[in-house]
Amino acid sequence: MNFPSKVVENAVEHLSRLPGIGKRTALRLVLHLLKQDKTTVQGFGDAFIKLTNNINYCSSCFSIAESQICEICANTNRDKTIICVVEDIRVLLAIESTMQYKGVYHVLGGLISPIDGIGPTDLRIEELVQKAENSDVKEVILSLSTTMEGDTTNYYLFRRLSPCGVKISSIARGIAIGDELEYTDQLTLATAISSRMPYENSLSK
Repeated sequence: MNFPSKVVENAVEHLSRLPGIGKRTALRLVLHLLKQDKTTVQGFGDAFIKLTNNINYCSSCFSIAESQICEICANTNRDKTIICVVEDIRVLLAIESTMQYKGVYHVLGGLISPIDGIGPTDLRIEELVQKAENSDVKEVILSLSTTMEGDTTNYYLFRRLSPCGVKISSIARGIAIGDELEYTDQLTLATAISSRMPYENSLSK
């Protein structure tokens, strides 16, 4: 693809590095931005500069935060004795959108996937075990996708957390096998959370 400008080519090159965006889509976006007024485009760029400069990860749950502790962990009305374990921020946002869960979270940062070279040490599993051992946690809810990787991670977490003496539950299987939680509708997800069951019950099925 021959570009009329090195500046345009550079912008297209950077946008095409984003997931799901090829060079043709990136070029269409760049041409769209060129039609906007400078204030709009500058605001667009400033938003991403602030994203890299002002966003941290919560030191407690590892979710996205603008300070050391995220708003959920800092909220005194949240039940700190219940931890919902999620794969990433997308699932956390999906659960929060149901407005049914009042505990706190633990973001693993992924799922165990040997085929992708992701093992237990690549995730925030030790931090979760430490919470279960050293705090007032009463229940850990395993809210991972019902995929092979999610089930593998669930089982590993169950084995690691069992000696801690906390209740270990998993979301109800109203969610179809193979489904990604971030794409599950709010009603189904809310029901799955509220109808959670002891994790060991799922092992006998």
